[in-house]
Amino acid sequence: MSYLTTSVHFVTDDQSKPVAPPPRPAPDAEHTAPTRPISLDPQELGFTPRRRIGWLSPLLLLSTGLRALLAILFGAYMDKRELQNALDDDFFDHSTTADGEIWLDYVADLGDGFDATYSVAWLLAQSELSVDGAPLPRGRLLLMGGDQVYPLASGDGYESRMKGPYRAALPEAPAGEPRPTLFALPGNHDWYDGLTAFLRLFARRKDGHIGGWRTEQRRSYFAVKLPHNWWVFAVDEQFGAYIDDPQLLYFEKAAREITPDDRIILMTPSPTWVKAKNHPEVYDAIDYFIRTILAPTQAQVRVLVSGDLHHYARYTGEDRELITCGGGGAYLLGTHKLPDRLVVPPRETLTRNRSLSREYRLVSRFPAPKISRRLGWGVFHRLPRRNAGFATMLGIIQTLTMLPMAGAARQVGSLQRLFSIPLVLMLTLIMLGTVLFARPPSAASARHARHWILGAGHGLAQIALAAGGTWVWLRLPFQAWPGQIAVATVLYGPLIAVLATQLVALYLLVASSFDVNLNELYAGQGIEDAKSFLRMHIATDGTLTIHPLGVDRVCRKWSADPDGDSHAPWLRPEEPLTTHRIEPPIVLAARKSPYD
Repeated sequence: MSYLTTSVHFVTDDQSKPVAPPPRPAPDAEHTAPTRPISLDPQELGFTPRRRIGWLSPLLLLSTGLRALLAILFGAYMDKRELQNALDDDFFDHSTTADGEIWLDYVADLGDGFDATYSVAWLLAQSELSVDGAPLPRGRLLLMGGDQVYPLASGDGYESRMKGPYRAALPEAPAGEPRPTLFALPGNHDWYDGLTAFLRLFARRKDGHIGGWRTEQRRSYFAVKLPHNWWVFAVDEQFGAYIDDPQLLYFEKAAREITPDDRIILMTPSPTWVKAKNHPEVYDAIDYFIRTILAPTQAQVRVLVSGDLHHYARYTGEDRELITCGGGGAYLLGTHKLPDRLVVPPRETLTRNRSLSREYRLVSRFPAPKISRRLGWGVFHRLPRRNAGFATMLGIIQTLTMLPMAGAARQVGSLQRLFSIPLVLMLTLIMLGTVLFARPPSAASARHARHWILGAGHGLAQIALAAGGTWVWLRLPFQAWPGQIAVATVLYGPLIAVLATQLVALYLLVASSFDVNLNELYAGQGIEDAKSFLRMHIATDGTLTIHPLGVDRVCRKWSADPDGDSHAPWLRPEEPLTTHRIEPPIVLAARKSPYD
């Protein structure tokens, strides 16, 4: 058991039971504020801060892979979107404000380790952020763009990894101010239980709130009317497969309120405009939605925004911005492999009816490509330190390969060497595991060969390492000792585990240069820094200004603030926690241009 400070216990596995919090009144506007914690003990906080996830943990890889497989195979049977047709189908009107303007915040891919998630939540909860001398007030609306919890959706996971930190960041809405509202769109990790936990948390009919933020939505998707003819449409597409009929009917009803002078911010669970570069079909659902629901209104879709990829990137084109902002708390994903230009919708799509393809160019990303490459090289020291279970698994596999390989080498007959059953089983396991780790796409993909080649090459390299280890082992006196397996486990296993892990790190670095296992290169490192979110402002003249904000380093030391105001964060940072502009503000002037 390790500690965040001297009194915060980290739990490293979602299956571990958090300390049960004592009963406390619900933090609602009509109730007395909950008792502020005097220490960082989980019993006082009401949740258990979690460590960042070790994404290459063998058990996590197995459980997440099985859940993902079940979601793909049986997703239609778990799909609760059809059932949502019985719920309220009204859009939400936030178009009237006292001063005629509104501030909005956007964050996505939160709910991983406490330090990163709470750092972003703390910044979002501040009444005002000063960036380059400009005051940026807290958003009246907080839009969450997907993957509010990792690795798997569950009640305990949401409580400890998302709800608890956000409640601690803003326990109560400040007195005399409008209470901020939170809307959430599910991502693929929210979907792994069929949206059960997501709907219970974000779509409650009574007493819906997360700390000082109230929740209004009744479905996993929503439409929000904003001041000066702006709208937010948030579309829930299950793993990019399709958009269900009840959802289309919901948005058709909301679209009847839209006029040709309106402008739309479209939230999606994944930046399919980027992924369509290699998989053109993934953008089809969003293209269909824009073409059939929004285009008939003649309104302008000015912004598409998404998380899912854990970095910030913006592509710009004629009258439209494509923004990826997935820096809410999950591990950083590198930016140096992003394409410089996109064609959206892709011309290679098989969809017969599609919108006119437009070209978009990459104008900004965070972190910068040079920093992204440098962080990638950190895999050699971060991978073994942050994935001890993965290194242990490699050590066991290598040891179990070396022992039958050494036994076969002592045999006289060549056939006996070749057909040693334990050795054949281990070699097959290594080759199968490394090829699957490379995640080869279907044969229809034009890029599938590189996955097979790199995966097989990695497998052969691991086998070569086992052969080299066997050669060394046979020249040492250990194999003649009693209890050879125990000796190999104690002496050989730890050393070969380090070498095998470094070989995996080298493979990831090489494979990522061919766009293979790029996600695993960064997931295995679990980099918590370089976070990002958006603060948006609709002015009285209808101009939308988007402020992309970055956090170079998250805070890792916190202290309780028992004497703070009822709305003040329960925990304050003991290290500098500052934001900066990722790029100059993106200004979308209030002007009308033709919609095609």
